[in-house]
Amino acid sequence: MKPTYALALAALFACVPLTRAGAAAPAAPAAPAAVPAASVPVTTPDAARVQAVQAMLAAMQSEKMMRSVAGASRYANEEQRASVFAKLDKVPPQEICQRLATPVARVIGVATANELTAFYASNYGKRLLQQTYNSRASMYPPEPPVPNTAEKKMLKRPELVQARKELAGAEATIRHEAFVLLQAIIKK
Repeated sequence: MKPTYALALAALFACVPLTRAGAAAPAAPAAPAAVPAASVPVTTPDAARVQAVQAMLAAMQSEKMMRSVAGASRYANEEQRASVFAKLDKVPPQEICQRLATPVARVIGVATANELTAFYASNYGKRLLQQTYNSRASMYPPEPPVPNTAEKKMLKRPELVQARKELAGAEATIRHEAFVLLQAIIKK
């Protein structure tokens, strides 16, 4: 047997007991009661939910997210790309938030939307958005801004931690809905 095959086989056998040990581990304790439950996806969100999500999208500067979705899309030529960005520039930010609110409200709840609205309205949230939308394209996401002590305390709040987890879980849906809206804007 060649030495590299023997070494690879030994590494595989060394990992087997570690993976087996994880299967026999006891179940994790239940989540603390202070953390709110994740929003339940709904098919038809009510007006309060849509309004809260619309405020969240405005705080998140969703018009810039639309530009990033448009920038990540493929175009046949530079003329078509310029045409898409020209059409997107004609749409006011409030209309983008309004049109995205209903589909996004299906996966984001009122409590999460209110928490994220307050977060993105804070100084740290604004710095995070500034870095997100104004950083260069790269393979790795940029390092988040360094929070001060008050911001660190805010970031550890259970409600905000839960809201950011829920937003991360809904990120793919939000980007998809932004792409669908972009397609509708292009067809106008």
